[in-house]
Amino acid sequence: MACSSSSSLIATGLLSVASLHLNDQAKHVNFGAMPMNTLPSRNCEALTRYSRRRSLSLIANAKVSAGEKTIVKESGATKSGNDIGILSIHHVGLLCENLERSLDFYQNLLGLEINEARPNDKLPYKGVWFWVGSEMIHLMELPNPDPLTGRPEHGGRDRHTCIAVRDVSKLKAVFDKAGIPYTLSKSGRPAIFARDPDANALEFTQVDN
Repeated sequence: MACSSSSSLIATGLLSVASLHLNDQAKHVNFGAMPMNTLPSRNCEALTRYSRRRSLSLIANAKVSAGEKTIVKESGATKSGNDIGILSIHHVGLLCENLERSLDFYQNLLGLEINEARPNDKLPYKGVWFWVGSEMIHLMELPNPDPLTGRPEHGGRDRHTCIAVRDVSKLKAVFDKAGIPYTLSKSGRPAIFARDPDANALEFTQVDN
């Protein structure tokens, strides 16, 4: 079970692709059979934030339950035998069969802003980069994206991209009006799973500012 603390950056209602980096400096603490939700909330505080465009850094605490033991790991730049300085997720690549059709979904329906600085004209295929908070989605047109059929009904059980939002209920109303199918989170938390025109699964999870 991961810490429920969330950190996000605001960008036209859609905030940030959620990401958390855990180093290998683990501290083991024995809490017996104590439920995770009774642990001190300070263990899950978000300490600082990292934004590529705002030059901030995200550091948080994460708790992972392992039987009767809880492993507490502090997150920040990933550390390993090869300290290459991993900081955050830079972008997520998604495939589409028809770029114009997908632009209507991501730009017109979701309202994502295109990053005009990215060199799409230098690539041998059509594509576009969308800002999602401080990270990006790189949409690439290919003739053979993932099949539209045979995917799990609930996107949470499929490979997916998670986007943080301020208000899930407002996005639900947008999907209802546009006739976009979706499923709500099976855990009961405020989150919606939907698919783009090429069946790429997207999670929209509500976080506090």
